[in-house]
Amino acid sequence: MKKSILIIIFIMLISCSNVYGEFAEPLTAYTEKAVVLAVEETEEVEEIEGILSKIQYIQLKITSGKYKGQIFETENHMSDNIAYDIVVQKGDRVVVVIEEYENEYIEVYISDYARQSQIFYLLGLFVLLIILIGKKKGIKAILTLAITIIMVVKILLPLMLKGINPIPISIIICILITVVTILIISGFNNKSIAAIIGTCSGFIIAGIIAYIVGINIRLTGLSAEEATMLMYLPQEIDFDFKSLLFSGIILGALGAIMDVGMSIASSIEEIHNANKNLTKKELFNAGMNVGKDIMGTMTNTLILAYTGSSIPLLLLFMGYETSMIKIMNLDIIATEIVRSLSGSIGLVLTIPLTALIATALIKREGKSY
Repeated sequence: MKKSILIIIFIMLISCSNVYGEFAEPLTAYTEKAVVLAVEETEEVEEIEGILSKIQYIQLKITSGKYKGQIFETENHMSDNIAYDIVVQKGDRVVVVIEEYENEYIEVYISDYARQSQIFYLLGLFVLLIILIGKKKGIKAILTLAITIIMVVKILLPLMLKGINPIPISIIICILITVVTILIISGFNNKSIAAIIGTCSGFIIAGIIAYIVGINIRLTGLSAEEATMLMYLPQEIDFDFKSLLFSGIILGALGAIMDVGMSIASSIEEIHNANKNLTKKELFNAGMNVGKDIMGTMTNTLILAYTGSSIPLLLLFMGYETSMIKIMNLDIIATEIVRSLSGSIGLVLTIPLTALIATALIKREGKSY
């Protein structure tokens, strides 16, 4: 009897050793692009632990990387949850993961739809329109955008991944982005200096307000799923999630605040050039009148941007008729409120600060820059 049991176990082990896709760790994994050549969908729907599932038998051709041009057949398992299903048809372009195991065994499975082509087309249209409409300044705008992306991706994020406190490095990066952007767009002059000082003052004020209020109401910085997932990074970095939150608020407010600072400084310079007989007070008031018009729309810009990203969550609360007291005291909602209001306060204060600085620089005695 014991001998028979040992034989059965031995046969099972041999069988298992041949199924690398299920029981072995891959030696190498590649993420590549592919096109779907054929799809055969199962008619029957089987229920596994209460979850409805369906299988697509797919033939696809790899279009990039080491296995470019090769054809593979794979299974695409789907549940009844549309959030996670990747339903494909013949001709669809997809992203696949190719896993290599021992004895040249290869397993291929679909990880997502290939979206990069359409994204690049949209990016191309964006760049084209900026250059056609903005001409020389449009080219400068593209250059500043590229510099901003490089600073964030190549400097800010890597420093954060090394465990450095994100608040001071975010402030430094935001100052660098502001200086580089405004100087490239408008050159070194009174208008640019006023816009730089006003913008930097605005986003620093926004960050300070967010920090003070966030600490007092005990925001965790863990309201977003992505923040929680940072706990499981392979680098095992001990992140300060509150600092990450405030860093994000500073960076998120920068764009709108820079827009306001540049608009106020530019309008004051144009008003001065049109009528150089205006006194400092008159010039300041003219700039403030422009700023008041900007204020109404730009505060809406920040608040609507944050609200727009939270529509599913807001609908969820309304659908379950959650009380307003409970909603406002949730960490995720309180975080967005602080983010929106602190950014808007920084934006509003940028207007008088920039107007005051621009007026003083333009009306000061001596030669302008």
